[in-house]
Amino acid sequence: MELSSIAKYLIYIGVLLLIIGSVLYFLSKIGLGVGKLPGDILIQKGNVTFYFPLATSIIISIILTLLLSFFSRK
Repeated sequence: MELSSIAKYLIYIGVLLLIIGSVLYFLSKIGLGVGKLPGDILIQKGNVTFYFPLATSIIISIILTLLLSFFSRK
């Protein structure tokens, strides 16, 4: 693998992180931050708290699948 192809992959990863960071930032500004989506499970009983971000996990999985399939075609 030559240096220019490694540089391209690093640029792609940087752009991907920038996009993910921007989406997370703007979602938190409108009150839909990670873990606060409808469908996320939160159970509190006494001193025990169970939290499972189901909807957040599904959305992140869909976004990553779409982005990785887009970048793998090039």
